[in-house]
Amino acid sequence: MEKWKCSVCGYVYNPDSGFSDEGIAPETPFEQLPDSWICPVCGAPKSAFEKE
Repeated sequence: MEKWKCSVCGYVYNPDSGFSDEGIAPETPFEQLPDSWICPVCGAPKSAFEKE
């Protein structure tokens, strides 16, 4: 699975790890995150992420 990087702060969403703090299970593809999901570091919208 592809990693996605926040273009604002550089945070990388790694689908292999998910994001347990928000209840996102490992192996969850970026495309399956809700549209309302925001960067956990800077609060940028999902649309600010780019494939790494």
